[in-house]
Amino acid sequence: MPYIVQTIRKGSKAPAAQRRLWASGCAHAVLLASALALSACAVGPRFERPRPPTAAAYTSAQDTPRLAPGHGEPPQLLVAGRTIPAQWWGLFHSPALDHVLREALADSPTLSAARATLAQAQQTVLAERGAYFPQLDIGATAERQKGPAFALGLLGILPGSHGLPTFDLYSLGPTVSYSPDVFGLNRRGVEARRAGAELERDQLAAAYLAITGHAVEEALNLARLRLEINALTRIVSDDVRNLALVRRKFSVGRAPRTDVLAAETQLANDRALLPSLRQQEAMSEDALAILAGKAPGQWQPPAFRLADFHLPSALPLSLPSALVRQRPDILAAEQEVHVRSAQVGIATARMYPSIVLSASLATAALRPEALFGSSSGVWAALGGLTAPVFHGGTLRAERRAAMDALTASLALYRQTVLMAFGQVTDTLRALGNDAELAAAEREALDTARASLQLQRVSYEAGRSNVLQLLDAERAYQQARLGYARATAQRYADSAQLLVALGGGWWNSRGLCPRSCAARTEYPAHLEGEKRP
Repeated sequence: MPYIVQTIRKGSKAPAAQRRLWASGCAHAVLLASALALSACAVGPRFERPRPPTAAAYTSAQDTPRLAPGHGEPPQLLVAGRTIPAQWWGLFHSPALDHVLREALADSPTLSAARATLAQAQQTVLAERGAYFPQLDIGATAERQKGPAFALGLLGILPGSHGLPTFDLYSLGPTVSYSPDVFGLNRRGVEARRAGAELERDQLAAAYLAITGHAVEEALNLARLRLEINALTRIVSDDVRNLALVRRKFSVGRAPRTDVLAAETQLANDRALLPSLRQQEAMSEDALAILAGKAPGQWQPPAFRLADFHLPSALPLSLPSALVRQRPDILAAEQEVHVRSAQVGIATARMYPSIVLSASLATAALRPEALFGSSSGVWAALGGLTAPVFHGGTLRAERRAAMDALTASLALYRQTVLMAFGQVTDTLRALGNDAELAAAEREALDTARASLQLQRVSYEAGRSNVLQLLDAERAYQQARLGYARATAQRYADSAQLLVALGGGWWNSRGLCPRSCAARTEYPAHLEGEKRP
């Protein structure tokens, strides 16, 4: 039930004293309400960051990847606990890649949108914080009224008749209102907004990681495609040479017409593979241009070659307990839990009484020129308390819904952590398989090359037919392309591991980590929420 106290006073000799009394009373009321609000409790659950996982490794001892393949292939080493640099792509030592990434980070519309969204979320926090302080407004009114004589008597004017006179009333003055945050409704609202702003910061980090990861992926893909195109182009050249050899033998009667047709078919089939690879190359170039914030027709990526990249010999490997503090998707899921926890507090606080205090000081007169006279002061003070009694079960249902949303967000957080661990584990196993595959493909390539050389000598000497030569050519082609793909895959999975571990975004000056000043830009006494 609302409880209201309102007082109206007017005097011809003491308006200044009334103003001082009003100001003193309001000041004491605001101080008392502020002390009451700060010493009060915030109902609802208090958010605590989920504990890091207890797992000490991503794989078992039996599944530890071996990254020393042999057969002349470069080895790699996993260094547990080493810090991932902010510009993690620098581990590949490619100046062309560094240039592309600088352009992508400077001109990316995705990053610009994420930064603007973060700034918007931070402003909503500041706007929500306004509820902590008294609200001061200045109002002016002009109205025509018709009422009993005592209404004019309050203003010191005696009407000429005892009827219902009509008169104009002007007023001007400030009004102060304040809602003491006794049960933490405002604090929980600010907490939810702050968690939402931190979530947007994590989304910015996720955008940074996605852009850098995709740019490196497309650059390596371009280098792989160009390596395959070059390999296939050389194979086509070999096919042309083989065809010329067969035609010479056919012209002198040493080879049948079927050998010529087989060689021509081989050449046509190999040439047919080139358009598909060139189409993939063009699509990868366009994707890289878009990541760099450029129109595909107005920007040409560097001529990436796999030989220009350095395979990282030492790969940093974050501990599982550190991964949950590094991955932007995990941090965003954590902040989603924080938002839902604060919303439970909001729904709980709405079930408790609310208090509103207000006071006003105004001058009122029947003529505008009399507003600033010595006898036109009017002041009022009001205090109200509203307690919910019956809302048809709405408040309880809203609180239960908020608790269910909190439970769902906790489950999604656990799922996000599990998926992140699975991604790192899969990438580690892929690196081990890549090393073995590269060594096997290198051995197959060396064997196929030696076999082809022997078949050419044998065919020229007349000791073998063209089918044997074509089979050796085909085996060498497959070995060449297989080795190119295996080599490129080691680079791609090395980059994928760095992305899966978080990409070192927390070390970037352009992206503020959680320990920076932006996280503590709010008053210190608002950091902790007390239980009731």
